This record gives sequence, C-alpha cells and structure tokens, in this order.
Amino acid sequence: MDLKLRQCFIAVDDHDKALAFYCDVLELEIRNDVGFEGMRWVTVGSPLQPDVEIVLEPPAANPDASPADKQAMAELLAKGTLRGVNFTTADLDTLYARVQESGAEVIQEPTDQPYGVRDCAFRDPAGNMLRFMERSGD
Repeated sequence: MDLKLRQCFIAVDDHDKALAFYCDVLELEIRNDVGFEGMRWVTVGSPLQPDVEIVLEPPAANPDASPADKQAMAELLAKGTLRGVNFTTADLDTLYARVQESGAEVIQEPTDQPYGVRDCAFRDPAGNMLRFMERSGD
C-alpha cells in the first residue's frame, strides 16, 4: 500500500505568535496561509520534508462545532493538555538551546531514554507539547 503522512494539525490561539515560534525559532517555512469563514489556517513545514506539513489551525476549527465544543477546546488548549507533534534532529543540544533561548516553556530537558533516543520537550506559544528527539548514533 502506498500510504504516506501528508499533514497533521496543531491548534493555536494566535497565529502570529505561532508563526514567530515555528518559523523564526524552528526555522520551518510557511507553505500556505488561508482565511475562511472568519478563521485562519497556516501551513508550515521543514524545507527537508517538502511533502509533509503542519497545519496551524484555530481551536475547534470546524465551523459546525457548537459554542460549547469551541469553549471546551479553547480551555483544553489554554491548559496545555493538547498534544503537538514530535520532531527529529541531528543536534538536540543546539536545538534545545535555541528553543530555550526563545523563552518557550521547558517541559523536559535533554534526557537519554532507554528506548534509544535522547529527547526534550517544550510548549509552543499556544501550550501544545512538542517533543524533539535525536536517535542514538545520528
């Protein structure tokens, strides 16, 4: 079967803050910026993976979501309980220093894990947890 990941979605409450983090700090590139029905979706991705994108979308982006559902999503986002994505890098220490210097909330400092990776974790400006890992031997 020819199956590949194309896009994943991360809820953000402020696209400008999110873009400053994802583009200026993580050095992802903007691929698309679309407004529709009063909402905004911005697609970013790594120049090293032109066929994989992260869509930064509003919480409860479904225009048919009830006001209660939209409120619940906004509250979960504000608490930092929504998960983000995992990234790999060949130089975890340099990436950690860069992201920490940006002021992002550190969840976990670089740690050697028993399953063969060294990883760390931060929250993006919206509170989503992002993990960064370097495989042993990379």
